[in-house]
Amino acid sequence: MKLSIRKLAAGAALALGALSACAADPIKIGSVLSVTGPAAFLGDPELKTLQQYVEDINKKGGVLGRQLQLVHYDDGSDANKANGFAKRLIDDDKVDILVGGTTTGSTMSMAPLVEKAGVPFVSLAGAVVIVEPVKKFVFKTPHTDRMAAEKVFEDMKKRGLTKVALFSETSGFGQSGRKETEGVAAKYGVTLVANETYGPKDTDMSPQLTKIKNTPGVQAVFIFGLGQGPAIATKNYKQLGMNLPLYHAHGVASEEFIKLAGPAAEGARLPAAALLVADKLDAKDPQKPVVTAYTKAFQEKWKTDVSTFGGHAYDGLMIAVDAIKRAGSTDKAKVRDALEATKGYIGTGGVVTMSATDHMGLDLSAFRMLEIKNGDWSLVQ
Repeated sequence: MKLSIRKLAAGAALALGALSACAADPIKIGSVLSVTGPAAFLGDPELKTLQQYVEDINKKGGVLGRQLQLVHYDDGSDANKANGFAKRLIDDDKVDILVGGTTTGSTMSMAPLVEKAGVPFVSLAGAVVIVEPVKKFVFKTPHTDRMAAEKVFEDMKKRGLTKVALFSETSGFGQSGRKETEGVAAKYGVTLVANETYGPKDTDMSPQLTKIKNTPGVQAVFIFGLGQGPAIATKNYKQLGMNLPLYHAHGVASEEFIKLAGPAAEGARLPAAALLVADKLDAKDPQKPVVTAYTKAFQEKWKTDVSTFGGHAYDGLMIAVDAIKRAGSTDKAKVRDALEATKGYIGTGGVVTMSATDHMGLDLSAFRMLEIKNGDWSLVQ
């Protein structure tokens, strides 16, 4: 009898020890970001945000009694590299979930791998192709390119602008943006009278813009791209003496764009998240406490301005953490289900409610139309 009790006690001790060891294992958050290369001003604040809030969460006790471990790689804005790093995160690092994918190209190169491996993935990229058609394990935080086009056309309609020149980047984001813009133009009574493209590494876009300038009837120009390209296009636009209303997509929603484009950006409009105008939001706006707190924390730590891209990373991490908490474990299938069941999350990008048919969870009201005035963002009323 005594021997049996001793055996039971020993077994219990071993079990408790195993449980303690398991509980001590970190929850691995994998991330592939474009910290260098043409999309660096998107990826840099994303990485800073993930590092900051993983540290913050760990100081507060972690998640499910476990610390978070951020395992990240820089794809240099190269989609092929992103694919290789995603494979490493899944096969070698054994991550529990991925939060990353700065660009559409990088995200789409990673998507087949996470689908095959059954690893939940929250992308920080913009194109609608990421979530349409719905992929079982892929989710995203930013507004889509289709939404950006619709928000821009809504504003143009109010201003009586119906003949538009589209100038899009040949990257994954720009290509998808071009397709979505072409798809919704008629819905808003817009005719695309010119349709030009530029490469993400182009340093002079004057030839294409000259063609647009010489196109009869053009009333406004819509540039669809991300990173440094749109800033160069904006400078060329002004150098050519083009004074038509100028619009951009949400791929330039960063103070860095204003710095790169300089005075040439004055008067340009774009749809963006509330984060860029945190101090200008109504006190009753449900997003105000979230975007104000994020802005204060980010600026205090990094001594630099916030961008919507860092905000996308914040939302991605917080949605992932919330899903893990609701799943009660890091079981990938359970976390996936919890992500899909996200409801009423108030983030920097808007109020998120996902479903089996919507792996983003934002509607058009999550976008604010902004105009650059005196080198700063202003809300278009």
